[in-house]
Amino acid sequence: MSVIEVSGLSRTFASPSGEFHALRDVGFRIEAGEFVALIGPSGSGKTTLLNCLGGLDRPTAGRIVIAGREVTSLDDDGRTDLRRDTIAFVFQTFGLIPVLTAEENVGLPLRLRRTAVAERRARVAELLELVGLTDHARQRPGELSGGQQQRVAVARALAASPAVLVADEPTGQLDSETGAQILTLLRDLSRSTGMTMVISTHDPSVRDGADRVLSLRDGRLDPVVPGSPSAPLP
Repeated sequence: MSVIEVSGLSRTFASPSGEFHALRDVGFRIEAGEFVALIGPSGSGKTTLLNCLGGLDRPTAGRIVIAGREVTSLDDDGRTDLRRDTIAFVFQTFGLIPVLTAEENVGLPLRLRRTAVAERRARVAELLELVGLTDHARQRPGELSGGQQQRVAVARALAASPAVLVADEPTGQLDSETGAQILTLLRDLSRSTGMTMVISTHDPSVRDGADRVLSLRDGRLDPVVPGSPSAPLP
């Protein structure tokens, strides 16, 4: 069953030199539980595509459906609900709140959903154990390494059990060894939870371990990458 369906997606920005076409007629499907690598050179449209998927940006044309909801027709409140309940983000810059501890950062999405305190505490403890940070629950982001901060960000993204997790260059600020650990963590979580994940990356190891590869260049979806079909829409 397709959890993500994209068709005819285009995004155009105005620039001093004229229109810039960040995305051009992009279309694909992603099945539930797939671990998908989104690859392409800088400026190819990867971040724009992820922002459109998550309702952070509106496409100029086209249609996006995620878990049965048409993202492109949602108003601001609807897109906020989408990000709260259906799709979660992991960013290159971690995006943690500096004054909150690791456990408080992880529990924030559950606070926003008004989850009961006992249930929230149990879920936070479970997630911190899952990402190997039980002993760091009371530490703030400034007291953690980059890899530990990204693990907190991953745990926070998982807190509300979203249908889709989107990660935009999640290892971009990490050394190669730590980056590899984060990618392994994401792959393992995808397998164990059945969550659909779309990972934007320059790391070839992600492509090698992905169920599906989408390759963007100049805003267009490249032909199928050998060995990893992109399953474009018919």
